[in-house]
Amino acid sequence: MAMNKIQFQAGLSLHEFLHQYGTEAQCEAALFAARWPHGWRCLRCDGERYSCTHNGRKLWECLDCGYQCSSIVGTVFENTKLPLRTWFLAIYLMTQSKNAVSALELKRQLGVSYKTAWSIKHKLLQTMLLREEQRRLDGRVEVDDAYLGGERPEKCGRGAASKTPFEATIQTNSEGKPLYIRCLTPVAGFTYEALKQWSAECLSSTARVVSDGLGCFGAVTHTAAQHERHIVGSGKSAVQRAEFRWVNTLLGNLKTAFSGTYHAFNHAKYAQRYLAEFSYRFNRRFDLAAMVPRLLRAAATTEPLPIGILRISETGN
Repeated sequence: MAMNKIQFQAGLSLHEFLHQYGTEAQCEAALFAARWPHGWRCLRCDGERYSCTHNGRKLWECLDCGYQCSSIVGTVFENTKLPLRTWFLAIYLMTQSKNAVSALELKRQLGVSYKTAWSIKHKLLQTMLLREEQRRLDGRVEVDDAYLGGERPEKCGRGAASKTPFEATIQTNSEGKPLYIRCLTPVAGFTYEALKQWSAECLSSTARVVSDGLGCFGAVTHTAAQHERHIVGSGKSAVQRAEFRWVNTLLGNLKTAFSGTYHAFNHAKYAQRYLAEFSYRFNRRFDLAAMVPRLLRAAATTEPLPIGILRISETGN
């Protein structure tokens, strides 16, 4: 069997990571470049002239209006007391690991408290989510309904109280190979109105959706150009249909990744972030090494995420 070039790519080794980001000065320079690729601009007056000073961290003072700021102000890193090296190592671990890294593992690797590790992880997860929310799938798109959870044995199938419904969606190219997935987005339920809203947020107007014929999937025609229905029934033969090869593979990989990394998490409250993490990594798998500067750029251009915001349910419940 031929070696999968994507799966076996070199990525960014720990040695190379430390060579690029091993000191606080290197991390500061990398953050500055990620945030202001065309040169420093004042957050207050948009001025370009500045002088540098220090107050624990390096500060830039605008020579036009006198406003002072550090490189972390107005970013995901705002108000952190941690060295940037710690944040950069978290970014490295969350992008270069084969599956994912739990908050408990981050605690051990970073040498911080669990509360701090949880905060770092969820700030970076939310950053990934905000990036993935901008994606619209186009061309041929396989879609299937799926659930997270389901521990309670008294009720099975759709609508079980302990399950969180979400849409598994994957775009394939002209050769039938997978390209991108769209957030594996949680939905209110598998209803016509819920899928109508989901398709408006996740699909391009030229998408051709391939579904298993579940009635609510008819709503995708409000956004997508075509809807191709395949009545597959149930059982083992249903998941072996060639039309749904990649979405079923995707769900299998997701289950393996979650069960191997997260023993438990509040999927009713935080499902969207964990699913977005899986999507973010999958959609950038073609260049593993570039994922570190890309997530750094995203974090540097994302507004602060206080802990109170992080603990609010994405569903608003």
